[in-house]
Amino acid sequence: MTHEATPGSSGYLEMYPERKMSYFKNPYILGVTAAAGIGGLLFGYDTGVISGALLYIKDDFEIVQKSSFLQETIVSMALVGAIIGAATGGWINDVFGRKKASLNADVVFTLGSVVMAAAPNPYVLIFGRFLVGLGVGVASVTAPVYIAESSPSEIRGSLVSTNVLMITGGQFLSYLINLAFTEVPGTWRWMLGVAGLPAVIQFCVMLFLPESPRWLFLKNRKDEAISVLANIYNHERLEDEVDYLTAVSEQERQKQKNIRYMDVFRSKEIRIAFFVGAGLQAFQQFTGISIVMYYSPTIIAMAGFNSNKLALLLSLIGAGMNAAGTILGIYLIDHAGRRKLALSSLSGAIVALAILSVGSYLEISDSTNRTYGWIAVIGLALYILFFAPGMGPVPWTVNSEIYPEEFRGVCGGMSATVNWICSVIMSESFLSISDAVGLGGSFVILSVITVVAFFFVLLFVPETKGLTFEEVALIWKRRAWGNNQNTQSLLERRNQS
Repeated sequence: MTHEATPGSSGYLEMYPERKMSYFKNPYILGVTAAAGIGGLLFGYDTGVISGALLYIKDDFEIVQKSSFLQETIVSMALVGAIIGAATGGWINDVFGRKKASLNADVVFTLGSVVMAAAPNPYVLIFGRFLVGLGVGVASVTAPVYIAESSPSEIRGSLVSTNVLMITGGQFLSYLINLAFTEVPGTWRWMLGVAGLPAVIQFCVMLFLPESPRWLFLKNRKDEAISVLANIYNHERLEDEVDYLTAVSEQERQKQKNIRYMDVFRSKEIRIAFFVGAGLQAFQQFTGISIVMYYSPTIIAMAGFNSNKLALLLSLIGAGMNAAGTILGIYLIDHAGRRKLALSSLSGAIVALAILSVGSYLEISDSTNRTYGWIAVIGLALYILFFAPGMGPVPWTVNSEIYPEEFRGVCGGMSATVNWICSVIMSESFLSISDAVGLGGSFVILSVITVVAFFFVLLFVPETKGLTFEEVALIWKRRAWGNNQNTQSLLERRNQS
């Protein structure tokens, strides 16, 4: 089989258009995606639930009420756990497989939820947040890779973005549950404890799901891999996919031997790929999404809305808009492409942050005029609407597809770790920076960072829509070593498609 006829590539699908997969064509793929995406649901729920729970934790623990640092630590300790979980998650994925990594994450997350719900003081609560973060960190690495490796390349972006929809759906669910428990004794304990239920459900479902076929091929378990692929492709395409994966898996097995974290930086091609992947993850956080999702009720309260219930209700609407925007992103990511979607998203976010900043400044200057507070809320809503379809799914999708198989677990874990580290920086510093420069000033800083993010995507991020993993690898070879016949034909094919 020639390179131009690689399964899933534009050339292959032009030769055999009847073999092209559509998003809703195979219920098995959607089922696997939904089950793996529960890891994204846990990610999203943990992100959103603390924003509402924190309002009531401060009521129960006076020491938390008096300390911005303690509030920031309760929020960010889950992110510290996620850093460790993501850093080790790549290794766990490569050694034990995507399925076992997901099962282990579910166990740790459930344990953390129980500890949080029963916490007698803020310090035990912080430990529970750390455990939950460990589970979320492993899941954040595992789910996108598991979905990507089980997906036909022509719908890979949409399927991986479905995991991001689960993240935003988890955030919406967390605000809904926060609102439901506002009048229930124990408020925040219920809010945090309920998080264990999806983890238990995923654990039970994952027991009956197969391992990633790519990982099975890599571990020389070809018969198991073929039985999984038979559920994904029709007979004609199955033959080609098996031949293709058989050919590349032997090369990948040889390359994967003795892969270490430092090997990422020894290869020029992998360095370039990691720079792009980690840069996208960093800018996803530095453009402010963690602040919006962790602190939206607090931001709304700072904008002049003093009712906890109203702050939660407005945050719930924002979370719903986030989920709706992600659905749009699922469609656009395999139609408009990753790069255009990210650039459009960042352009809108810059405008929204400017509106949010102006509204915050005006509200502070005249706190009696509720109109100014609503300007800030409108800016917040616009930010979510622009961010959700683009910079929500694009970093995770791109990172699931830009690394060669032998580096996919390691680089995926490292780039997710970058995401979590940046999330810690943002969540741990937001209240302190707002105290120092004001709420409006903090959003001015975010808007400047978003401009930098726009130029990062414009200059460094390639379009990977519809390409196989091996075709994406040729992009980095070209950037590292210049044009050659293979990379030039790839670029011409991309331009034609």
